[in-house]
Amino acid sequence: MKIYTKTGDEGFTSLYGGKRVPKSNDRIDAYGTIDELNSFIGLLRDQEISITHKNFLTQIQIELFSIGSILATPHNNQKKKLNIQKISIEEIEALENEIDHLDTSLNPMTHFILPGGHVTVSYCHVARSICRRAERLAYALHHHEPLEKEVLIYLNRLSDYLFVLARKLSKELTVEEIKWIPKKTNKEV
Repeated sequence: MKIYTKTGDEGFTSLYGGKRVPKSNDRIDAYGTIDELNSFIGLLRDQEISITHKNFLTQIQIELFSIGSILATPHNNQKKKLNIQKISIEEIEALENEIDHLDTSLNPMTHFILPGGHVTVSYCHVARSICRRAERLAYALHHHEPLEKEVLIYLNRLSDYLFVLARKLSKELTVEEIKWIPKKTNKEV
């Protein structure tokens, strides 16, 4: 199979099932952002982090491929999504359990923190912010083409997980978290 097909040269692409849509379509934007997120998670997984984190991130990447396939398939596809794996409550619960597990070793949040401090932590924050964008795009699509609620919940929990993972990586890498403390304005003085 050739990598290039030339079928997208006029600004259109095919959804799963064959329907042709503009490359600027909401569905294309949503699953393209999932692909971007998956790539950044791969970059994060390639860093010097524990095998436990790497394995959990690998599972997330597998689940993101499922989400990308779900988003690439029109709701009314007659082929009924051709064996696309759904996102389950169990996968959402796995994220929640991992968030709770990581959070037990962290100091309580008292302020917002600035992203950064170490390249690995920064990659995690970039993935988190891409995940938030993917969630917004999925909701935009959901408002005119309903998606399974588990996809939307999963993306929300995934961004929470990536935030807590960034904090955990800061601790493991002995990086100081910089608190965001807003400057006082003249009116407050």
